[in-house]
Amino acid sequence: MKFGIATFITDQGIGPAALGRAVEERSFDSLFIAEHTHIPVERRSPYPGGGELPEIYYRTLDPFVALTAAATVTERLLVGTGIALVAQRDPIVTAKEVASLDLVSNGRAIFGIGVGWNREEMENHGTNPATRGRLVNERLRAMRELWMKEQAEFHGEFVDFDPVYAWPKPVQRPHPPIYVGGGEAAFPRIAELGDAWLANSLPPDTLGPLIEQMRKTAGRDVPVTVYGVSGKPEVIEGYAQLDVERLCLYLPTKPEGETLDVLDRLAEVAARFR
Repeated sequence: MKFGIATFITDQGIGPAALGRAVEERSFDSLFIAEHTHIPVERRSPYPGGGELPEIYYRTLDPFVALTAAATVTERLLVGTGIALVAQRDPIVTAKEVASLDLVSNGRAIFGIGVGWNREEMENHGTNPATRGRLVNERLRAMRELWMKEQAEFHGEFVDFDPVYAWPKPVQRPHPPIYVGGGEAAFPRIAELGDAWLANSLPPDTLGPLIEQMRKTAGRDVPVTVYGVSGKPEVIEGYAQLDVERLCLYLPTKPEGETLDVLDRLAEVAARFR
């Protein structure tokens, strides 16, 4: 089982370059970071974690800028979005950002995606929450065309463009792996468009049956990465009994010195299970 790090990179915590270097030095294989463009002050959508929304949600750096900074100071570290909110992103621009990150990192990009939970946030981007699932699927299909075709075109319900040239193309072919976030509603998306399931903090006893259901829906042995896992050994032990490829241990957003101390502790725990 592989171990990565999941975190929010903000203007108040460790910088992305220092973080990327520290994560790789401690033998973690990947760094996944969250995305929110903004958080509306007046919000009806409840925070999925319960209680008040943590400040880190509205202080996140742009994920592709941050991951590029991390990629330029590392050699092996996989750099991934966890998750990119495709329902709030222009597909042509996003396709270029993903491909550029893959080029700059020499083929180490992972495109973790999801539909999002904050309805007011997506409405500010002109997205109708009621159709966000269909919108995400269509944008992913359009992005794959842009990555895979010399002259790409797409004509759909939400995305429509005649033949275009769009470079760079990704280093990884046919494109960087798409890790699909979400629960059961995302399983058909995984089946059609995903290369892995990015399961968000689900406990082992819940995750096990869902892995079987997801793979049955997909009709193949889809890899599973669990995002935002506690660094407690007893928690990790539960996941070790499941058929998962990777655990991304949750790293709180702290200044550099505190972050390095926490990373040291997480690395010690991960070493016990490798």
